Amino acid sequence: MDQETAAIGIIGGSGLYQIDGFINPQEHVVETPFGKPSDAIIGGEVGGRRVYFLPRHARGHRLLPHELNHRANIYALRSLGVRWIISVTAVGSLQEKYAPRDLVLPSQFYDRTSPRNDHTFFGNGIAAHVTFAEPISTQLRNLLAESARSLGLNVHNGGTYVNMNGPAFSTRAESELNRRHGFDVIGMTNVPEAKLAREAEIALATMAMVTDYDCWKVEEEPVSAQTVVEHLLANAETAKKLLAEVIPRLPTEANWPEHRALDSALVTDPKLWPAKTKQYLEPILRRFLD
Repeated sequence: MDQETAAIGIIGGSGLYQIDGFINPQEHVVETPFGKPSDAIIGGEVGGRRVYFLPRHARGHRLLPHELNHRANIYALRSLGVRWIISVTAVGSLQEKYAPRDLVLPSQFYDRTSPRNDHTFFGNGIAAHVTFAEPISTQLRNLLAESARSLGLNVHNGGTYVNMNGPAFSTRAESELNRRHGFDVIGMTNVPEAKLAREAEIALATMAMVTDYDCWKVEEEPVSAQTVVEHLLANAETAKKLLAEVIPRLPTEANWPEHRALDSALVTDPKLWPAKTKQYLEPILRRFLD
């Protein structure tokens, strides 16, 4: 099996720290030019496919959203040959129609976070600006939706995920503003992953598992870490079932639009690329260096 074109990455969110069914699992401790990933990456075979699993917050949930090294996480997965990522994440609902334990597959993002230099691989002599009008892989999102429906899950295909800084949850004023803007769900982690995956020519889709109504629904308790634990556990089991269903359905050849995202993104003439930058970006720029 061609690892470069066949590998699938799973980033596990709150409540999902492992997945079931790995055949011949191996632990990969990957060094990157950007530091350490959140944790060791577990690789193995699932449904006849090569799969790599990374717990976003580390096993035991030891990392807060602002502590995540997104560049190291995505770089490590890409260096292992990952070309598809399913990003599993816990979110708060901003609309009545998205109830706790529902599954939302966002099609759009709105970024309220502040960092910029940590959310790109480029710079240091190589400039690139990826197209991000459609930040999610439509094909991967639709495959997830089809698989979820086949399992009888309550799935919403599409919607906007607003990315906040955290680690504190929203104020009521912030929650109401996000609702008035028409956003659907809120989380703290997914926009950086999506931006970096696009730069790494990886097709990514977000599997957003609803745990709460943020704090806008005044007749309910405001979201707290304790109130979402039961929903997190139920959502983790749902995620495992859906992953087992969708993984065998992914193609083995990386030929989707996202897999050639750099064709129209690289600005700097390759003749001017610094040797050091080319070296540490080799897993991402490999096809331009042959």
